[in-house]
Amino acid sequence: MPTPPPKPLLAPAPPPPAERLRTALPTLVRWPNLLIMLLCMALVRAGLLLPHQPLRESLLAPRFALLVLAALLVAAAGYIINDYYDVKIDAINRPDRLVVGRVVNRRKAMLAHMLLSGAGVLLAGWLHPVLGAVTLGTALLLWGYSARFKRVALAGNASIATLTAALVLLPELQLQLARHDGSSSVVWPYALAAFLLTMVREIVKDVEDMKGDAQHGCRTLPLVVGVARTKWVTGLFLGCLALLTAGATARLFMSGHWPLGTWLVLLVLGPMAQLARLLIRADRRRHFKHLSAWCKGVMLAGVLSMALAGGLG
Repeated sequence: MPTPPPKPLLAPAPPPPAERLRTALPTLVRWPNLLIMLLCMALVRAGLLLPHQPLRESLLAPRFALLVLAALLVAAAGYIINDYYDVKIDAINRPDRLVVGRVVNRRKAMLAHMLLSGAGVLLAGWLHPVLGAVTLGTALLLWGYSARFKRVALAGNASIATLTAALVLLPELQLQLARHDGSSSVVWPYALAAFLLTMVREIVKDVEDMKGDAQHGCRTLPLVVGVARTKWVTGLFLGCLALLTAGATARLFMSGHWPLGTWLVLLVLGPMAQLARLLIRADRRRHFKHLSAWCKGVMLAGVLSMALAGGLG
């Protein structure tokens, strides 16, 4: 007897909308990046600004906690508005990470951006008018970056690098406003290093995203001057960062701060040398994706080094 044909397998039912939103939301707001921001602000305050205070007093101060919350709300809103404007580009560059337009309605994404930005700005303004003004400027710059600046060579890169440096300086600004003290501290070299490293990573990401950017009229640096010249520009920023870190490391060794100096040599300068080697050889998209991951590693090592930097200011 002829065997009956096998029954077709039924495709699994798609998850309900609420479940899809719950799983997609962390991707939408880039929760690993938010955690790094939280860690950065905490270590700036506890490791650089108030190293001799107990952690409970320095980190659990209500006004500092509210400042961190305000910064994270505005940052999450920035990621949402970035995805809002980049739906078509992300469908080419990162189809696996596409949330807005696929899981979240674009109108709802815009509403979420407005609510989160507004809450962050109002909260910071309640803490101090200057903090509110800085947070409002951050929210507006994130909007401008998503809508326009990121499509212009170096303008978008510089915008994100400036915001990264501002995040490092924000806890110090809050203390200065409370103490009516305008003196600078050891935070500024970290802010400059954050600016330079973010420039490197953002330019590397532009090379990684060339395909989608080119199809939608973007004028990022690699599309304007080519990949080879873009690598030279990236190397310039990386070289400036290496000089800054090497100079700081030399001063640390001369002043007897061996733990922090050793940390910078092994976990920052060493990986930066490898980053430079990989940059010279990079010529494919996957190479630049690998470079972006190395930049994240160097950034995390730099943030963690703040824990050893107490008392240097």
